[in-house]
Amino acid sequence: MNLFTPAQTAENYAAAGRTKTSAPLLRLFLPGMLAGFFIAVSGAATNTSIHTIENVGIVRTVCGLLFPFGLAMVILTGAELFTGNTLLVIPVLDGQATVRAMLRNWGIVYLGNAAGAMLTAAGCAFSGQFAYSGGQLAVFTMRLAAGKCALSLPNAVILGVLCNLLVTAAVLLSLSAQDLAGRVAGAYLPVAFFVICGFEHCIANLYYIPAGLFAKTVPAYAALAAGQGIDLSALTWTNFFLKNLLPVTVGNILGGVLMGLVFWYCHGAKRAKKE
Repeated sequence: MNLFTPAQTAENYAAAGRTKTSAPLLRLFLPGMLAGFFIAVSGAATNTSIHTIENVGIVRTVCGLLFPFGLAMVILTGAELFTGNTLLVIPVLDGQATVRAMLRNWGIVYLGNAAGAMLTAAGCAFSGQFAYSGGQLAVFTMRLAAGKCALSLPNAVILGVLCNLLVTAAVLLSLSAQDLAGRVAGAYLPVAFFVICGFEHCIANLYYIPAGLFAKTVPAYAALAAGQGIDLSALTWTNFFLKNLLPVTVGNILGGVLMGLVFWYCHGAKRAKKE
């Protein structure tokens, strides 16, 4: 078979988690930046592809077809993604890592992801990449970011939970395969589902919302949005952090930890008890 069983996947991830949680700072931060870049360019690609499309169903489907390759790049290059690393609860439950080491990994990787994603957002906003369609890509980016900043707290948390249930499922499915095609396919479908449904991913939002905030500081882009009567009052750094990033991050943690708990209980607990 060219496939690990769920029990083998749980065992393999528990062993890999021991390395993840004990890695030096730079060996986490730099791969974290790389993952942030991969997720950000996936967001940039989807925005560029859909910014002139009006039909919502087509928009969500195109995003779902394109965005998942970002997670595939993360997994295949060995980059470190915070949302995927919420599965480190598995090696903690397995006795191969401590809670403190898990939290250290989360903190360093999150900062690396944020740096990679926000630098990509700044590069796109200030390099002229948003000038497509006479600046309409910039307008679309700002409108999307403003919408994310206007989410209610409960909605942001719940959408974050649903998102990371699927992201962590994608990680586990990808790691259950032993060849390139299987690993990409495993990562692809669950992420496509979360994108099509419009669930919230904190690292993706570290591109989407800062990209809109940076675009808002460019006078030509701000004038275009104002001329079209688009309300950008919700698009502020305060709303970004308090109304989106914080609750979505909490939701992503809850969803990822829940997936890890269920997966380990079903497929790793008996083996760990015997050992």
